[in-house]
Amino acid sequence: MFLLGKILYFLGAVFAIPMLVGFLYRDEGAYIFSICMIFILAAGFFLKNTVKPVSAQYEISNREGILTVVLTWVMAAILASIPFMASGMLDPAGAFFEAMSGLTTTGATALPEIEGWPVSLLFWRVWLHWIGGLGIIVIFIALLPGISGSAAHLFNAESSGFEGEKIVPRLQKTALLLFKIYSLITAVTAALLLFCGLDLYDAAVHAMSAVATGGFSHYNDSVAHFRSAGVEMVLGIAMFVAGGNFALYFNVRQRGLRVLLRNDEFRWYLVLFLSLTGLVTASLVSHGHGMESGFRDAFFQVASFISTTGYVSADYDQWPSFAKICLVLLYFTGACAGSTAGGIKISRFVVLLRGIGVSVSKVLHPREARPILYNGRKVENNVLGLVLTFFALYIAIIILFSTAIAFTGEDIITAVTAVAACLSSVGPGFGTVVGATGNFSSLTPAAKIMLAFVMMLGRLEMYTVLILFSRNFWQGQSRW
Repeated sequence: MFLLGKILYFLGAVFAIPMLVGFLYRDEGAYIFSICMIFILAAGFFLKNTVKPVSAQYEISNREGILTVVLTWVMAAILASIPFMASGMLDPAGAFFEAMSGLTTTGATALPEIEGWPVSLLFWRVWLHWIGGLGIIVIFIALLPGISGSAAHLFNAESSGFEGEKIVPRLQKTALLLFKIYSLITAVTAALLLFCGLDLYDAAVHAMSAVATGGFSHYNDSVAHFRSAGVEMVLGIAMFVAGGNFALYFNVRQRGLRVLLRNDEFRWYLVLFLSLTGLVTASLVSHGHGMESGFRDAFFQVASFISTTGYVSADYDQWPSFAKICLVLLYFTGACAGSTAGGIKISRFVVLLRGIGVSVSKVLHPREARPILYNGRKVENNVLGLVLTFFALYIAIIILFSTAIAFTGEDIITAVTAVAACLSSVGPGFGTVVGATGNFSSLTPAAKIMLAFVMMLGRLEMYTVLILFSRNFWQGQSRW
């Protein structure tokens, strides 16, 4: 409760930016965000000063860290939904869905019409992307010091992948370096978009959304609104870069570009991106697209899907089946661990495929002792077991929640692709309801709440949330 009080201070400060945008554009959001900020800061003051830790040096356990992270995300989504409800934009279920979609950088929207709403509230959606992209907890650790060693449990509960490497020994310094890299890539993207002819507001909004791999835009037709090859190229590159491991980018600064090509995951990421861009381009050209337009659409949509951003520059529902299957595959692969992207992560696919290769080899040579290598190091059996369990759990969640969404009355294509899109943080699905030209506004309140929960599962990589449903988590007395 003490930590949640401190985090509420940070969340209250987050409301200040859209409040200033509201005053700048003189819309109703200025007063909504002002009241929200005062309320949240007061709640933070109450919690922080009512509940005190045992001592100034008290460090929370792993269990307390996990619970704090999950409660922070739920609390942040509830608070972030208040402006949507107060403005009359959405009902409570739709507002919670929109807020969770923003914070988890999913980019699925429950708004039937985007244009015409107050500027500050539309900016709020994208600002949630940027705050949630790197992670509420990571930014909190970077900007608000003084949590001592407790921060490690918060950081680990939010981190993706299975390597768990730190850039530098001190965790707060690590978080601050990640935040600086994140901010720098955003600033460079915005500057390039300005060079392509966008105004400052459009450039800033779409840069934040692309680098956070979120996908929210304040135009109904997303990036297709600009009809600019330059804008699509800049955003495509930004999405691809944001899908890489940010810790790896820090190492590039230290040891040069060769670090990227020596990393197993990034090599596979690059090869997968280039291969699918070529295959989708070939599919589109063979069905009547010109070479230039085919490559442009393929490059942008593959970058959007592999980074789980969800930006749309063309109606991919009208594409050939082969091209659509290529995009569906990217629902599951996602990008790199340590990025702002969702999905299973390419590192897990690398380990899985190499594990399959070793298993097949052992059928031919039973006595062979060949280890599974990842970045030149042996993958231990327990890590391989976790990777396999993650795959099984991922598929099980898609099946379970697709069945539940179908029970609310949605067709099977809508149900399956909506759940896959929310779990992988891609955003748009396939079909007329949640596809490239659709949205999630017509879904029932129950379906929206379930999908919001799926988004959080995907953002926190499932285990962090699902462990709360274990009896041992609550009954155990150890401080693990």
